[in-house]
Amino acid sequence: MKDIQQVLEDRRDAARMGGGAHRIEAQHSKGKLTARERIELLLDEDSFEEFDMFKAHRCTDFGMEKSHPAGDGVVTGWGTINGRMVYVFSQDFTVFGGSLSETHAEKICKIMDMAMQNGAPVIGINDSGGARIQEGVASLAGYAEVFQRNIMASGVIPQISLIMGPCAGGAVYSPAMTDFIFMVKDSSYMFVTGPDVVKTVTNEQVTAEELGGAGTHTRKSSVADGAFENDVEALAEVRRLVDFLPLNNRGKAPVRPFFDEPGRVEESLDTLIPDNANTPYDMKELIEKLADEGDYFEIQQEFARNIITAFIRLEGQTVGVVANQPMVLAGCLDIDSSRKAARFVRFCDAFEIPILTLVDVPGFLPGTSQEYGGVIKHGAKLLFAYGEATVPKVTVITRKAYGGAYDVMASKHLRGDFNYAWPTAEIAVMGAKGATEIIHRADLADAGKIAAHTADYEKRFANPFVAAERGFIDEVITPRSTRLRVSRAFASLRNKKLCNPWKKHDNIPL
Repeated sequence: MKDIQQVLEDRRDAARMGGGAHRIEAQHSKGKLTARERIELLLDEDSFEEFDMFKAHRCTDFGMEKSHPAGDGVVTGWGTINGRMVYVFSQDFTVFGGSLSETHAEKICKIMDMAMQNGAPVIGINDSGGARIQEGVASLAGYAEVFQRNIMASGVIPQISLIMGPCAGGAVYSPAMTDFIFMVKDSSYMFVTGPDVVKTVTNEQVTAEELGGAGTHTRKSSVADGAFENDVEALAEVRRLVDFLPLNNRGKAPVRPFFDEPGRVEESLDTLIPDNANTPYDMKELIEKLADEGDYFEIQQEFARNIITAFIRLEGQTVGVVANQPMVLAGCLDIDSSRKAARFVRFCDAFEIPILTLVDVPGFLPGTSQEYGGVIKHGAKLLFAYGEATVPKVTVITRKAYGGAYDVMASKHLRGDFNYAWPTAEIAVMGAKGATEIIHRADLADAGKIAAHTADYEKRFANPFVAAERGFIDEVITPRSTRLRVSRAFASLRNKKLCNPWKKHDNIPL
């Protein structure tokens, strides 16, 4: 029996070595961890249960029959993050460059099927050279099997992708269909076609980093939701994110112990809004002062910074925050911010995470580039997302809420549950100056009359009370009491039930 056990241990040791000591050393020399080291950091200590450790490829072409490394370039299994179950696969770049074969894909599919069956998130750690060329169409079929599972799992279990090395060609589409993508600066990249192909086809000279690095995808393309300095930081932050999320769409996000007073009064909020209506202020200050212990996890921090999307906790419970940022583009909505916020709202709604909307929006960004780019349809995405959401929705208007942008930002008319406004709120079709110039066009030549008309318009409409009189605002609240009022609102909505009409699926304006 001891001999058999020794054989087992020897085979396990060989499997754990992946592509061998020299390839592991090469991985470390690039500042990258190995597949197993990443799993160890991601999961709770000693919680990982591995599947298919000895699975090997079946290819016999191009001399592949001479090498059958155990595991075939991906480590799969399940474990826990702060005691809550997750499934994980981690591609091993030391084995055939982490390339995906038929059996490699089978291992990933098995884990995804189990995650769906048992209602737990899937975390994929991508570090792969792409399809295994020696296997041809069998490798492509493997990718398609993974894609189909990504689609079926969408909105059922959270899916998180970590890009920790190359991810190119067809390989990028699996992460693209997951809920969150995180990258590592200077060591990871994503693109459909690499720099060499780009040069051949379009004659453009571009580096891998410029084409598909972390900076590109967090700031320009919005493909990635965040980028971190190294593997260790990325894995620690994903652990933090998982703590905000439910395990599946039938469960609630975990309630964490909190050491913050729900009725905490923040007197500094009374002076957050500047006296001059055109002076910006940092909306993140309000988010920090509302959240338990000031803790929040921001999504897509570097992209479309005129809107903020983040997770916070109120009384220990997860809440998704969408907030206009007056520091950037005066908080205007545009194509990028509408797409960013719409996707976040739909994620929150899919997983029963309540939504808090903080509004200071002067309207949609004007200009030919916006109109040519389809701002109408992209703005409608956010409108659609809010209107279809059935989760608890609480809205606080801090300053400007003008025109169609007022409607879009979780207004009462889009089934907002609690719609509050600060006394500094201005809810109107448009700003006083523009409105006056339209209404009193005949007096444009007389500066004195225009000034008087503008002052009159501001007095009559640049406040929250006209909307409050009509019931579109439930209450005008003092800024200092915002945490208390918002916390109580969400507490009262914990048993909310709202159903949309039956349909196969909607047809959101994509």
